[in-house]
Amino acid sequence: MVEFFSTLSPFMQALIGTLFTWGMTALGAALVFTTRTMNQKLMDGMLGFAGGVMIAASFWSLLSPAIDMAEESALPAWVPAAIGFMLGSVFLWGVDKVIPHLHPNANIEEAEGFHPDRRRRSTLLILAITLHNIPEGLAIGVAFGAVAAGFPSASLAAAVTLAIGIGIQNFPEGTAVSMPLRREGMSRRRSFMYGQFSGMVEPISAIIGVLAVTLIEPILPFALSFAAGAMIFVVAEEVIPGSQENGNKDLASMCLMIGFTVMMVLDVALG
Repeated sequence: MVEFFSTLSPFMQALIGTLFTWGMTALGAALVFTTRTMNQKLMDGMLGFAGGVMIAASFWSLLSPAIDMAEESALPAWVPAAIGFMLGSVFLWGVDKVIPHLHPNANIEEAEGFHPDRRRRSTLLILAITLHNIPEGLAIGVAFGAVAAGFPSASLAAAVTLAIGIGIQNFPEGTAVSMPLRREGMSRRRSFMYGQFSGMVEPISAIIGVLAVTLIEPILPFALSFAAGAMIFVVAEEVIPGSQENGNKDLASMCLMIGFTVMMVLDVALG
């Protein structure tokens, strides 16, 4: 697989990587065709697993390379990582406050953002997952852009592994959108379409990430850390609370540990 990616331009690498993650979102959304309800314990376990994958990917695929790259600059190595990480989290926090959205399993009264239309629950659900897919696509684009920029600490295998890891954790995200829509009476076809649609933003944000770091190479450590901060914000603000709000805290926590371990092994072994 790595050999195949090495023959492509960084834009095509990022595009194919995020088409895979989008496809995994669609695969998760497709569960709506087999059942109208989802075992809550299974769903919470899947969300916990996704959170573990995202945390591990944020460090091994984004923060650690960012620190290594920063050692080649005049600044202390921790400065770009710290600034980028906090900027990423503040950016997602700000977007979270502006764009109307509703987290899965939340009551309509808990809709967030600027003047959310509480009559359009389905739209708010879709916007929530779409919003939080932005940093995932950006992370993949930046990772492939780092390889194209020729930084020694960036490897094509690590970028491919990151795409695989994010694809794995996108599966429950697709389910988390399509199932609530189906429960509210939407047809299976429309529930699936809206569920997989939430992953469309990833190829777009990936191309933006590649373009940014290939045109302005000095920002690369900041960009990698920015993507890591945005992903960790999503985990802390939505994924972990969402996996534990139904009382399955121990299950969700252990699945998070398993997800972290799986992504760590993939990144260290393949990257």
